Amino acid sequence: RAFARSLLWLLGFIFWGSAAALAFGGVLVILMNTDYGYLFPESFLSLPGWLAVAASIILLPTGVLAISISVKSSHYQMGALMYLLLVLLCLEMSSAILACFYIVWLPSEMQSTMSYLIYQYNGTLSQGPGSKVVDVVQRKLQCCGMQNYTDWLKTTAASCHVIAENACVPESCCKEAYSHCRGDLGHLEQLFQEGCLKKLEDWFHFVMLYMFWCCTMIGFLELLAGVSNGILVKYQSLYNFSFL
Repeated sequence: RAFARSLLWLLGFIFWGSAAALAFGGVLVILMNTDYGYLFPESFLSLPGWLAVAASIILLPTGVLAISISVKSSHYQMGALMYLLLVLLCLEMSSAILACFYIVWLPSEMQSTMSYLIYQYNGTLSQGPGSKVVDVVQRKLQCCGMQNYTDWLKTTAASCHVIAENACVPESCCKEAYSHCRGDLGHLEQLFQEGCLKKLEDWFHFVMLYMFWCCTMIGFLELLAGVSNGILVKYQSLYNFSFL
């Protein structure tokens, strides 16, 4: 019983720190969907992020309850803690399963979509969302093309948005240090030469893997809290829990 109280007290503080870690992962997923969501129009990419944010908010009062119960047992607080732990487990396991699914599903979808968008690119002056997302990806990840900058040589002439005698790439391939850069392939030192696909896959994999392990580890800690709370429940009268 004393060990259960001590463990519950410790887990209460850990839940507060875990809430910050979970919220961080959730915000990363939501921002990732904001920046690159057009690559996956039929997916619910932001859903694991919102589930994680909701779980992080619920973790705060859960931590307070755990600490309070460890100091002074209350059957109302114990019942409320069990309910919150159950809700948290549902949210976090759903988020972890979705993250695991996206880790498997996204790479092939990403490759086909990126290939299509680059081929259909109409330049930075275009209002098309496809062209905009290509520019956003290349600027944010400091990359050019899918595998490398030579991918732009395989596209139609319309993909070159500046009038030039030499072959060129979008201005989003230009390094920020060269303000006069117009994507001319005659000046490769002014351009990002790494491909976007590998960088994008690595970023997506990191974020989703972070979400998966974060939800899994916090879920395990919540199971420990549930067991500790259950041990303390044994010393309470069953009549006190009739409201459950």
